[in-house]
Amino acid sequence: MNNIQKPREGEYANYFKGYLALNSTEPYQKQLMTQIESCFSLFETKGEEWANKAYAEGKWTPKEVLGHIIDTERIMTFRALCFARGEKSSLPGFEQDEYVANAEFNQVHFQDLLEDFKNQRLALLSLIKTLPEDSLSNLGLASGNSISPRALFWIIPGHFAHHFSILKERY
Repeated sequence: MNNIQKPREGEYANYFKGYLALNSTEPYQKQLMTQIESCFSLFETKGEEWANKAYAEGKWTPKEVLGHIIDTERIMTFRALCFARGEKSSLPGFEQDEYVANAEFNQVHFQDLLEDFKNQRLALLSLIKTLPEDSLSNLGLASGNSISPRALFWIIPGHFAHHFSILKERY
């Protein structure tokens, strides 16, 4: 499977509509690859000093934002795998601020974070190729909300778009 259709109403909680609305009109795989290129370009243009500086007190640095994106994509991908395989147990949420604080992303060179981001995206695309089409609409429970693998996959680029626009506008 090279491309997946957008999720239908009922495959996700209303909370995620905002992320889904941020997706481009590009096909799914192309959108993911374009986002990799855009992320690399921004970080490589701005450099390490920029990547270590928050735009305001109490806000994440660009490296922490990128680390948060990677963590979130890993969690969403894991959830999608679980539900595609028929998992019936409810999966827990995660506290993003604790994850970022415990990760110490500012101690990691931004090039290593960029490579990690790219590798996560490639692993995501590899997983999608192996999933049966009908498994994409399986519903599971995560963070107390019903959601499908298809919706989780489409939330990923929307979540990236949300944070990437903040990186470009405020940093």
